Order: sequence, then structure tokens, then C-alpha cells
Amino acid sequence: MVKASLFGAVKSHSWFRRPKILSVTVTVTLCFLFYLLGNYNQSYGSRPTATPTAGFVRGCNLTESVILDFERHHMAEPDSESDAAAAKARLFPPCEPRLSEYTPCEDRDRSLKFERQRLIYRERHCPEKGELLKCRIPAPFGYKRPFPWPQSRDFAWFNNVPHRELSVEKAVQNWIRVEGERFRFPGGGTMFPRGADAYIDDIEKLVPLRNGSIRTAIDTGCGVASWGAYLMSRDILAMSFAPRDTHEAQVQFALERGVPAMIGVLASKRLPYPCRAFDMAHCSRCLIPWHLHDGQNLIEVDRILRPGGYWILSGPPINWKTHWKGWQRTTKDLMAEQNAIEAVARSLCWKKIKERGDIAVWQKPSNHVHCKINRKVFKNPQFCKALDSESDSAWYRDMDTCMTPLPEVNDIKEVAGGELKRWPERLMAVPPRVLGGSVEGINGEAFIKDTEDWKKRVSYYKMVVYQLGQKGLYRNILDMNAHLGGFAAALIEDPVWVMNVVPPQAKVDTLGVVYERGFIGTYHDWCEAMSTYPRTYDLLHANGVFTINQNRCDMEDILLEMDRILRPEGTVILRDDVDLLFKIKEIADALQWDTQMIDHEEGPHIREKILVGVKLYWTSPPPSPSSNQQLSASSLSNS
Repeated sequence: MVKASLFGAVKSHSWFRRPKILSVTVTVTLCFLFYLLGNYNQSYGSRPTATPTAGFVRGCNLTESVILDFERHHMAEPDSESDAAAAKARLFPPCEPRLSEYTPCEDRDRSLKFERQRLIYRERHCPEKGELLKCRIPAPFGYKRPFPWPQSRDFAWFNNVPHRELSVEKAVQNWIRVEGERFRFPGGGTMFPRGADAYIDDIEKLVPLRNGSIRTAIDTGCGVASWGAYLMSRDILAMSFAPRDTHEAQVQFALERGVPAMIGVLASKRLPYPCRAFDMAHCSRCLIPWHLHDGQNLIEVDRILRPGGYWILSGPPINWKTHWKGWQRTTKDLMAEQNAIEAVARSLCWKKIKERGDIAVWQKPSNHVHCKINRKVFKNPQFCKALDSESDSAWYRDMDTCMTPLPEVNDIKEVAGGELKRWPERLMAVPPRVLGGSVEGINGEAFIKDTEDWKKRVSYYKMVVYQLGQKGLYRNILDMNAHLGGFAAALIEDPVWVMNVVPPQAKVDTLGVVYERGFIGTYHDWCEAMSTYPRTYDLLHANGVFTINQNRCDMEDILLEMDRILRPEGTVILRDDVDLLFKIKEIADALQWDTQMIDHEEGPHIREKILVGVKLYWTSPPPSPSSNQQLSASSLSNS
């Protein structure tokens, strides 16, 4: 009777009386279809499977009655009971307030132990393992979120970089001014008192800056990086560097403005960039002795300059006939210096384009066909005999007195190493290094796939990290293992810039590819501190960084360095093996980051996971009344 009442409406159909096997087949088919549907939803429709942390990760689409216990099933077991106890007991207290601007590898006290000759003492000199700090670098009291770009180009909060020295020392040159609780950057410089914009307009009369042929530039001795700041409106990305010297915090000001910059110096080591990286190099009264040491400094610029690239020099000795009295040097001395620089440039086969007013411009040849012939005339510098791979080698490598040869060409008109597309086409075009087969394991197809993969990954990041999806919230971004620059390429429409790091320990050196795409970056070993100030970056992206370094140095030292260079309320995104990430999460929690483990963008069955963390806002305590009185007295004496 039950059957009759349930199925009476269909019993009259003849097919219902067929053998039971048909019923079984229908049931199995329906079960299989529901299984496929559930698997599809789990793999592609789900958001992070862990409960979201308020403030930085968006919610899941899981129902409230179903919470996946992700941690219980994926937790890496401690190696021993002592390891587990150590993880629970780990604590990283705040460092002393006096260390708020600590730069471990450019520490002034340590630098005094090294030679002053050729500024070797201003190069990188990192602490030994036993000297590493195990505390968190504090932000100064009153620290605020920096102004958003483009407002940050012109303004910075005084409390973020509490130094008045440059506003007094460079007052006449219009570098920087103090206006109440903020700094203003009028855009001036030693050789451009009318402002960087007007100065760049003067350069543009000599060099094509708006046709896309120039995209990457380097500013040696950058000051507060106004030259790089104003080039951005012309779609040119400049790497600015200067030493940590008597011009207190100049690189820190640049970074606070949202302009790419690093601590660095031309001394005895190669600059940490590959050969043929920059379309343009610039020195505006940078005080680098280009004519000394057998022209070694200019030979290094030649190494990193692209075929057909430009070198721009302003300041002593250019236009010495007008400025010699103001420079307090003799005409004979200045004329001799300019003649020596001209001689080094000719020996490098550079062509002088023009000298107009305070600006002189030289151009590197597009190949070395003629240059190899004229070595019979110019005995020095000779061409280096090293392998091509060593031309890019730049991590703690001594500068050469020989000239880096350009790749061979078949025609006098051919660009050595391959001609680049103009910006913005070069962004997505397969780079010449890849087309030429000089990057092991990477061909055009792999390059295009990598670009598409990072578009998907960054789209996923923006879905789960809402700050990254809000334009203007972040400006300075660091990719700690950039590979081909796909992460930076996926952010090209956002008002951000990315410092692309390729570790020397990476399986393949790809930094040259990054530059050929129109981005900037540097070599860096993450077992050491980076050449930058605390609170430099708004977001750190680390893809496989801990896998590369897990047997080389302590993970906590890498994370402490990440904490040093990350701004308060900044974000970290780490991609790595799940077992490593759980160990990292323990340390990150001890650093008082707000952390969240989420699945790979392709679903929960991938071993690689993503750890997202936010550094909480905290600062040094307020200064004591006695230190306030000392500061007021100092300010009065400076004014």
C-alpha cells in the first residue's frame, strides 16, 4: 500500500515495470552527477577554508553550519616535545626606540671598522649571526599611514621621518621644507633649483622621454629622489640609490614619498643589478669620481646600461666656465676633470650627444662591432673574457676594470642582445633574453603561461585580501622572489610600484628578464638584511622564499627582517609548502601579526598554501619630557 500511494502516479507507465536494474542505473547515475557537482564547488567555487580574520580577509561562502577544520588535518607535527615548547615560548619583544631607523647591513657604528678608501666603509657590512637582533623594530611615536599617491610625492608626515637636517642644509636648493606636522617636497635639487619637472623638460630636449623607448632608469646619488618621482608622470621607472651618509635619511624620505629607492654606493663592488638593465643613467652632482680609479665607476655604469642607452651628467665639471667660482674650484682643476671623463667615455665607445647648459648626454653604442676594432687605438679598458653568465653576476662581486662585452650581432645595425619593444608593448612581449634562449628552462610559451598564471593568482589575492583590491591603499610593494616579474605585471593597472627581488640562490637568474619587461629590481639574499630602511613597504609577497632558504638560515631571522621593512598595518602574502607555512605561522604569531591560512587558488587539494598576515599598528612610547626639551632646543638652534 505504501508503494501504491507513493508511486501511483507513475505506475501506469510501462517503463516503470522493467527490471530493477534500470532503477539501480538511474540511482548510480544521479549519485555520480551529485558527486561531480560537489567536487566542482569545492575546487572552484570555494573561498578560503579557514574562518576569516576580521580586518583583512573577506568572508567564505561556506554555510554557518559547516566549518572546515583545516588546521587539525594539515598541522605539521613538531619534531620533538622541546620544539613544541620552544614554539609556544617564542617571544620577540620591541627593540629600543633608538633603533627605529636601524639598517643592519649599513649600520654606522659597524661601518667605522672598515676602510674609508673608495667609500668601502659605506658598502654592505652585515652583522654576524650572533649579532642579529631578536626584537621588533619600533615605529617612531606618532607614526601615521603615509599620504596616498600621488599626494605622497609632495608630502610626508614629520613623525614618520623625524629629521629636520635636510630642510636646513638644503633650504636654498628646495629639496625639502617643514610645514607644521608634515614635510613638503617642492621638487628642487642641487642642479635644478627651478624644480625637477623643469629640469626633466630640459633633458627631454636632448633625449626622447615620451616615445616609450626609455622605461627603466637609474639615479646615482639620488638625494630625496625628486628626479625619479617626476619621471613617473612620463611612464619612466627609476631606481634611485644613495648611501647612508651625512645627508640623513635621504633614501628614507624617497621611500616615504612612494618612490623606488635603495641604500647603495658606487665603491668597490658591482651594483646589485644585471647587465643591460637600464635605458638611462643619471648623475646630478652626485659627487662620484667618474674619472678616477681607471674609470671603474663609469665602466660599471656601462655594464648595467642597455645598448643605445643614455648617460646624463649635470653638475661639476659640466658648465664649469659658468660655475667654477660657486664650486670653489680652479678652472684648471675642473677642465682637467671634464677632459678625463670625456676620455673614459670615448674609451667605452660612447658618443657624446650634446652638452647644453648644465646638462651633458652620452649614448652607449647599440653593439660592439666598431668598439672591438678600435681596441687597437684604446688599449684600456680591454673587453672582459668572462662567460656571459658572469656579466649578470653582481652579488658581492668586485667591480671590473675591463669592459663587459655586448652579445654578438650579425649586422652593424643590429641591437646586441635583441631589440626591445617600446613601452607599454614590452610589458607583455616575450623578452629578448627568453627569445634568445639565454634563460635556462624558459621559452616563449612558458613565459606567456607564467604571465597568465599570475593574473589569476593576483585576482585571487584581491578577492581574499581586500586592501590589495582597494586602489591607493598600498604604494610600495616588494616581491621577494620575482622570477619573471609576473606578479608585478598583474598589478600594472594599480597605482603601485614593485621592487622585484631575484635571490642569488634561485635556480635561474631571471632579473635581466624583469628589466626587459620594463620593471626594476635587485639581487638579494634573504639570509641577510635588505639595503633599505625600516617601514619601507606596504606589502611583501614571498613565493617559495622559505623553501629556497630553509637549510641556509633560520626562518625567524627572515621573518624578523620582513617585520623590520614592513609598515605598520602592512600585509604579507606567503606562498609555500603547507608544512613550512605552519612553522612560519607560529613565528608570525609571535611577531604579533594577524595571520590567516588560505587554500591555493585551484582548491584545497594542492599542497602549496597561502599564508596572509597583517602587521599590527604599534609604535615606540612617547618621548620623556627631558628628551622633548632637548628636541625643542635643537630645533631652535637649527632655525
